[in-house]
Amino acid sequence: MQLKHIKTLLTPQDGAAKVTCMAWAPNNSKFAVCTVDRVVLLYDEHGERRDKFSTKPLDPKYGKQSYVVSDMAFSPDSIKIAIGQSDNIIYVYRIGEEWGDKKAICNKFVQSSAVTRLLWPAESVIVYGLVDGKVRVANTQTNKSSTIYTTESCIVSLTTNVSGKGILSGHADGTVVRYFFDDQGLGESQGKLLTHPCPPYALAWGSNSIMVAGCDKKVVAYSSEGQVLQNFDYSRDRSEREFTVAVTSPSGQSVVFGSFDRLRVFNWAPRRSMWDEAKPKEISNLYTITSLAWKRDGSRLCAGTLCGGVELFDCCLRRAIYKNKFEMTYVGLNQVIIRNLSSGTRVVLKSYYDYEVEEVKIMGKDRYLVAHTSDTLLLGDLLTNKLSEVPWPGSGGNEKFFFENESVCMIFNAGELSLVEYSNNEILGSVRTEFMNPHLISVRLNERKQRGVEDNKKLAYLIDLKTIAIVDLAAGYNLGTISHDSKIDWLELNETGRKLLFRDKKLRLNLYDIESRVKTTLLTFCSCVQWVPGSDVVVAQNRGNLCIWYSIDSPESITMFPIRGDIVDLLRADGKTEVIVTEGVSMVGYSLDEGLIEFGTATDDGDYDRATAFLETLEMSPETEAMWKTLSKLALEARQLHIAERCFAALGDVSTVRFLHQTNQIANKVSQETGEDGTSFYQVQAHIAMLDKNFKLAEMHYMEQNAIDEAIEMYQELHRWDDCIAVAEAKSHPELNSLRENYYQWLTETGQDERAGEVKEGQGDFQGAINLYLRAGLPAKAARLTISRPEICSSTETVSRIAASLIKGEFYERAGDLYEKVRNNQRALECYCKGGAFRKAVELARVAFPAEVVNLEEAWGDYLVQQKQMDAAINHFIEAGCTLKAIEAAIAARQWKKAVHILELQEDPSAEKYYVKIAQHYASVQDYEVAQQLFVKGGHIKDAVDMFTTAGRWEEAHKLAVQCMTEEEVGSLYISRAQQLEENGKLKEAERLFSTLDRPDLTVAMYKKNRMFDDVIRVVGKHHPDLLTETHLHLAKELEAESRFSEAEYHLMEAEEWKAAVHMYRVHDMWEDAYRVAKSHGGAAAQKQVAFLWAKSLGGEAAVKLLNKFGMLDYAIEAAANKFEFDFAFDLARLSYKEKIPEIHLKHAIYLEDEGRFPEAEVEFIKAGKPKEAVFMYVHNKDWADAQRVAESYDPDSVSEVLVGQARFCFEEKDFLKAEAFLLRAQRPELAVKFYKDADMWSDAFRICKEYLPSKLSVLQEDYEREASKKGSRGVDGLLEQAKEWEESGEYSRAVDCYLKVKDESNLTVMEKCWMKAAELSIKFLSGNRATEVVQVVGPRLTQLRKFNAAAELYLNMDLIKEAIDTFIDGEEWNKAKRVAKELEPRYENYVDQKYKEHLKNQGRVESLVSVDVMAALDLYAEKGQWEKCLETASKQNFKILHKYVALYATHLIKEEEAVKALQLYTQHGAPPNPQNFNIYKRLFLDLINRSNTAGPESYRMWADLRNFLLELCENLTKSAEANSPAHEDFEQMLLIAHYLAARSAAKGVEQLMSIAAKVSVSLLRYTELIRADKAFYEAGLACKAVGWENMAFIFFNHFVDLCDALDDGRAPDHSDFLDTDIPFEVPLPTKLCVTDAQLEQIRDWVLMVSVENRLEQVLPRDERDTYEASLVAANTGLRSLPCVLTGYPVLRNKIEFPVAGKAANKEDWNTFLMATKTTHSPECQDVLKFLNNWCGGLPATGFSFH
Repeated sequence: MQLKHIKTLLTPQDGAAKVTCMAWAPNNSKFAVCTVDRVVLLYDEHGERRDKFSTKPLDPKYGKQSYVVSDMAFSPDSIKIAIGQSDNIIYVYRIGEEWGDKKAICNKFVQSSAVTRLLWPAESVIVYGLVDGKVRVANTQTNKSSTIYTTESCIVSLTTNVSGKGILSGHADGTVVRYFFDDQGLGESQGKLLTHPCPPYALAWGSNSIMVAGCDKKVVAYSSEGQVLQNFDYSRDRSEREFTVAVTSPSGQSVVFGSFDRLRVFNWAPRRSMWDEAKPKEISNLYTITSLAWKRDGSRLCAGTLCGGVELFDCCLRRAIYKNKFEMTYVGLNQVIIRNLSSGTRVVLKSYYDYEVEEVKIMGKDRYLVAHTSDTLLLGDLLTNKLSEVPWPGSGGNEKFFFENESVCMIFNAGELSLVEYSNNEILGSVRTEFMNPHLISVRLNERKQRGVEDNKKLAYLIDLKTIAIVDLAAGYNLGTISHDSKIDWLELNETGRKLLFRDKKLRLNLYDIESRVKTTLLTFCSCVQWVPGSDVVVAQNRGNLCIWYSIDSPESITMFPIRGDIVDLLRADGKTEVIVTEGVSMVGYSLDEGLIEFGTATDDGDYDRATAFLETLEMSPETEAMWKTLSKLALEARQLHIAERCFAALGDVSTVRFLHQTNQIANKVSQETGEDGTSFYQVQAHIAMLDKNFKLAEMHYMEQNAIDEAIEMYQELHRWDDCIAVAEAKSHPELNSLRENYYQWLTETGQDERAGEVKEGQGDFQGAINLYLRAGLPAKAARLTISRPEICSSTETVSRIAASLIKGEFYERAGDLYEKVRNNQRALECYCKGGAFRKAVELARVAFPAEVVNLEEAWGDYLVQQKQMDAAINHFIEAGCTLKAIEAAIAARQWKKAVHILELQEDPSAEKYYVKIAQHYASVQDYEVAQQLFVKGGHIKDAVDMFTTAGRWEEAHKLAVQCMTEEEVGSLYISRAQQLEENGKLKEAERLFSTLDRPDLTVAMYKKNRMFDDVIRVVGKHHPDLLTETHLHLAKELEAESRFSEAEYHLMEAEEWKAAVHMYRVHDMWEDAYRVAKSHGGAAAQKQVAFLWAKSLGGEAAVKLLNKFGMLDYAIEAAANKFEFDFAFDLARLSYKEKIPEIHLKHAIYLEDEGRFPEAEVEFIKAGKPKEAVFMYVHNKDWADAQRVAESYDPDSVSEVLVGQARFCFEEKDFLKAEAFLLRAQRPELAVKFYKDADMWSDAFRICKEYLPSKLSVLQEDYEREASKKGSRGVDGLLEQAKEWEESGEYSRAVDCYLKVKDESNLTVMEKCWMKAAELSIKFLSGNRATEVVQVVGPRLTQLRKFNAAAELYLNMDLIKEAIDTFIDGEEWNKAKRVAKELEPRYENYVDQKYKEHLKNQGRVESLVSVDVMAALDLYAEKGQWEKCLETASKQNFKILHKYVALYATHLIKEEEAVKALQLYTQHGAPPNPQNFNIYKRLFLDLINRSNTAGPESYRMWADLRNFLLELCENLTKSAEANSPAHEDFEQMLLIAHYLAARSAAKGVEQLMSIAAKVSVSLLRYTELIRADKAFYEAGLACKAVGWENMAFIFFNHFVDLCDALDDGRAPDHSDFLDTDIPFEVPLPTKLCVTDAQLEQIRDWVLMVSVENRLEQVLPRDERDTYEASLVAANTGLRSLPCVLTGYPVLRNKIEFPVAGKAANKEDWNTFLMATKTTHSPECQDVLKFLNNWCGGLPATGFSFH
């Protein structure tokens, strides 16, 4: 736990003004402080004062000074404050919930002595201690108080445990007494607990022990039974004084003790079970702490002091930001405060079992929180502030949480689903399920209140995909299990948990009523279903219909609307319910009948008047009728009879309406007479029971009121005479006989003779009863009565009448009994036989007719056989000697052993037929041995063989068959048997028979006949593998013929004939399958081919769509064209790819040309936009006329090609004149020349050339000469001779050409002469242009021969001045070049100079270049790196040129990492304010400040130079156009940083100024956007550690380590330590370490050591602004202070101001620096003062002052 000072709530006074007491409200929204002047100040949770009120004395006559407020406490509901006073009274003030509510005293408790301490732990219970040693309790409800216990010593302290169920009182004699209101089952003792050595003024009861302190400067921790656990002794600490007050954190994990200027914090370490002391919070001039109050959420602690000050502290172990949305403050090990950063709402998460909260997550759309402890799980809803903590032993963190239900969290772990209701600290229920889809689980928790149901919590879930379980979570038992015939994909309970909707994979919607356990199918093809919120209305979709059940109790009542889309949502708000349906791109809302929905809600809420009013507005319909029925039922149950009457009236039930109307009249009358509820009247209750057909209950209501006549009348009206008479008999009613007579009369009138006979029988009138029974057609009853009464048996007439009636009614047995009773045995025997009563007949016969017994036994057996009682018949047939009948009965009764036994005793041959039947039975039960014996005995050996064959027992069958059959017969038998088995479908057995005979061909034929091709393949593969492929192909053909294509495909694949499969599918237009097979087995080429054919079969747009789907449109068009299927190609191109049409026309034309269909080809070429191809086609075929025609019509440019073609043909035919004529027509004389040349007809060639191509004559001459030379080469001499000949003949041009052709590398002189001769001739005799051309040819050649002067003279002769100058330059004749330029063309003088400079530059002759071009010379110096010469030369030029090269040199030095040299350069040459130099200056600054190991005094000179350079720059900027620009401000900031770095280096050289250096290092953290953050924090940490500021050093080193770690993981380090400071958060992360690995490890070790020792408080020091002391910006006000010009710390009070505005220094630091400078004469410090004098406009004239 760490304490961080936030603000001062109440400013302390100069003298004693003790804060007597303070208290936080339990709801954390109010904080109360009582001052010395007895005024209670009220603050809000942010520490802002909102209200106040004054206390009052017991008696006003004593005045306001007569008492002090000793203690106060808030009520648990935070709207009252109890004030304990020294004038023997406690006042309870009602302060209200809102600020400004009127304050009123609502209770006061007068005491016998002064109140010293006061608590309010529970509602209505205030506990307080008195000076006389009593601890008492006051009840605010009864306004009475009583004593809990009494001691002899004044009470000095009073505290409660964390739960508030127990209290501790500390007494002046050192004793501590414990008392429990509820010990919570801990069994801890009460009474005196311990005796402390001094009065326990500071008493705290933590969650694990009790801590006590007092004036002996010791803090002692005691166990729960008073044993000393720990002792913290501060008696030797001179700065420590007595402990005055203590307070426990709300979690009980921390305790704070207050003393003089100090707060000591103790934290409970659960793993070591002991208290650890944190770093104490020491605040000088705070004085004695008199009161402490801890906010109930644990986040704030307030301390009141002796001087009247109240300080507010932040309390936390750690703080973290989660998802940039929530702030988590750990105020204790078991308590976390979660604050929403956007809304500011807070939730306090606390473990009630005091476990340490390990991890907190916010899940479920940032609404629900989940936290783990070692043994529990904490869950919460941030919206409703409902929190739960449930036992949760370690599960490895594998849980999955589902938050779809707002009232319950579903946790799935290892196949178990656990439900936790928010705000409930027990797991609601756990079930085993593997299905964790929220659609397959439905939970309903008290979502709609129901009459008579307090706790309604239901769960429905899947046990497996076809079984739903429904559980009552409140009662903890299973409500039912639903087994379904299909997999379930959705389920949901209604809000009352009485009905369940579920849907299966077949889209059937089912409704299950949980109470009646009835399942009903509501809908088929249900694509969407939902309960309407707040009702039992169901909305579902069935294809194009919207289905609504307004009354789910009547599933058949359904309302349907057609819709044209799908349901996407259901909205219910503002009295309107809408189903949202997507119809195309729009959303359409279908409104439901809110009235019908309202009816369901009203009935569920029990508001039947509202339901009736609503139904009366509706017209009668099946839905309305169903709702009237429902309402009538509910109204009767609720005893609202007037509503029930209205319901039955609406339903048309007149009788019920009349009855209810009478009942209501009775109830109304009773209500008017008595003023009580008329429905409780006994007659009304009886009527209601009658409506429920509970007549016994109605009778009970009447009998309880002794209303016997009304009960009898009720039964009479209902014709329930038996009950009526029973009531009359029970109460000895005087009208009993009359009632009986009336009953009899009513029975006879209504024709109820039977009941009348029973009445007569009951009265003893047996004859009358018999007559009535006979009249009622009940002779059996009459006979029963006659037999039981001997006196009636004597009446022959009566007996005859009864017997005749019995026989007529076929009651023969009863007639026999009657005849036997009157000794008429013959008639009795006949009747017994007719009635099937043979037992009685046999018994009678044995007595009266012994000879008839045998016949009767056989008849009895036959009768039993007719009655299917075969078992019973067997013995009777045996008794009668009918053995064959006995055997048949035994067989029919399946008494096989008995049948065999009887059969074996027979000698009758006719009995053998039964052997087969019995044998067949034994064969059927697989008792083959017995069956075989019976078959053999019966002579049916073949049947025995068949039996063994059928059973697959071929050995026994064969063995038996061989005994009685030949081999052929056996084979024939097996084959016939196999064929029978085949006919019976028993093919496997038939195969076994064929295998026994070794006839696989028959097996194959059989399987083939039965179309069982897999078995055919199996058998062939087994017996004839060589025929397997052939068999596959054969079967494939048959299957194809039967249209069983997929099976045929299988066989073709097995035969490796995939092409045949593709062909099969193609033939049958099954292109998808063809494509699939080709793709799977044929590769890309086959796949494309099939797709092409498929598209071709479709044609049109369908083909285009298909090809686009496969991305093969281009391929298809190409393929169609390449296969000459041009119609298909044109179709595809026209529909989708019109750009391809010309290309297809072209391919079509080429195809037609190849086919010799030239006219058609011509048309296609022209359509393809290629008429030239048509021309070439005709030319190729020598059809000149058509070629000419097409060319002239479509491609005039090709006419010449046609003529050329004709000419070429004529040349081949040796018709030269015609050919020449064609070429001249085509205007192609060069071809005529070429053709004549090729034909070696040079004269004609020269003729044509001279006439039509004179320009080509020389070329032709060359060709001719070349040709001539090949025939007989003459070399250079020949050319010279030829040239002379041309010259002599006056052909100077040709002569010149001949001279120019002379090339002889071995004789340069001849070459030069010839070329000069050519130039001379051209100058003399040829035209100017021609002469110029020749000179331009000869000049370069002479230059190559280094004859520069000759070449230049030639150029000058032709006035080619530029060429002449270039030639002199090439020959380095610079003077001649200059002279020519000066005399002939002055504009080339600069050109010559430029070339001369370039020459000098290329030669590296810089000294010579200087005199010609200084700038070029400077550039050359810079290029060569001769910077000294460059700058020396530049310095002789102007300032601008100098600084251009200074900037270039500085840039070079910075790139070479020589920033110090660059700085010296600018120090030497000045800092011009050129904007183009700004980046250089910034880079120079950054490189210098981020150099390593530059913090020491040895680096002062570098920093001073940088500072002076930047000062000069800033002064120059002030005078320039860049003044006050952003760049100017940046350089001012850099100047400030450079000055601080220089001042720090200077201070580090003087031991007295180490604190100044440390302050500068701390201040430099403000500029980590420029200074490397890791370097700045490292240097600040070193400086703080050096001067003993270990707390700051720890924080800075810790952040430095985080920055170093960021090198590896790339994550930004935690910045929480620097909140509310001006240290920037977003700074560039370092790319490499500024320290060595050893230095880094040293820092890590120190940080770790300090963390383990826990002796430092990780809080930055604060100043009087309640702000970090080095921060310029105040955290609370945002005001910015000036930085000290020496240290960078904010200048607050004692300050020294400089002449320049905005420059100031802290007086104490300034004086320290001046004194150290004077005493040490440090030149660096003196230089710093000198700089400040310049920078700040002079030093202040103040003297020295020391503190």
